[in-house]
Amino acid sequence: MKRKILHIVGSLNQTKQLHKISLEMPEYDHYFSQFFGEGILFKWMAESGWLDWTIMGTQSAFRREQHQYLQSVQANYDYRGDQFKDEYEMVFMCSDLMVPKKFPHAKLVFVQEGMTDPVTRKSMFVKNLGLPAWFAGDTSLNGCSNKCDLYCVASEGYSKFFSEMGTDASKIRVTGIPNFDHVASFTSNNFPEKDYVLVCTSDIREVGGKENRVEFLNYCKKVAQDRKIIFKLHPNEKPERATHEIRKVFGELAVIYTSFETETLIANCGELITQYSSVVYIGMALGKKVHSFFPLSQLKERVPIQNGGTSAKLIAELAKSLLLEEELEFIPALRYYRSA
Repeated sequence: MKRKILHIVGSLNQTKQLHKISLEMPEYDHYFSQFFGEGILFKWMAESGWLDWTIMGTQSAFRREQHQYLQSVQANYDYRGDQFKDEYEMVFMCSDLMVPKKFPHAKLVFVQEGMTDPVTRKSMFVKNLGLPAWFAGDTSLNGCSNKCDLYCVASEGYSKFFSEMGTDASKIRVTGIPNFDHVASFTSNNFPEKDYVLVCTSDIREVGGKENRVEFLNYCKKVAQDRKIIFKLHPNEKPERATHEIRKVFGELAVIYTSFETETLIANCGELITQYSSVVYIGMALGKKVHSFFPLSQLKERVPIQNGGTSAKLIAELAKSLLLEEELEFIPALRYYRSA
């Protein structure tokens, strides 16, 4: 009988990257679960629709995309890890805002998904008082709990950030992160359009934040000037509202996608405009001119390393060492680099 590993996933990006890691560990049985909070209250809130604007909602857009992908790759599903709770020897997760206590004997591995929200006074207040990280109401404290046994991160910049925010530096390895470690591969595509301005919106309002969307769209119009402009909406956005707002500013001139591959659109664009989105790193790694709500100096320091798409293999090797209770060796991510 193979040993069992659970992967806790939320967004499609999280799901794809943990699935890639599972493929590098064929000697284990892998199961996947939607992100969950422990206890009856969180379970009820997740299943009653209260949390459908988050990755916990069982009827959320995140869950629909995740479910479709897991079915397409014929992955095993174990909601909340209840079926094999006592048998899991390792649990992978992309968020340590809620770390389940129901797997006391399992090794816990955090794999960074992308960027985190800006650290605010509220998030520092939560951290300094020792409150649960999810009290911050965003992802600003993700990766900072120090509750996992191993933290696999995108770059030296993020290693420094997570360490300064409280995660033990001895647990952190700069592995690169699947989905962001070989962006050159996105340039091989059949999308016919080139050199347009691409706008990737965020779900700021859907997760409780405030945004002046009209002001943002006017900024996009100023950047684009006479060039063609394409919008890619965040999967958690309300598409009818977002489309209506874009049409009011751009008329029928703008092309709007709700489900097209974002990586392909970025690879072919001439300039990329984002809000709070990790996809800005794809544009930066491809040498595009980018716009973001984050300071560009901070983004440059934290941009994910490019290792030819070998992050999943490196993370899997570190995870196997952890299961064998070997001392975690520092393995430079570039060891796995290969020319495209």
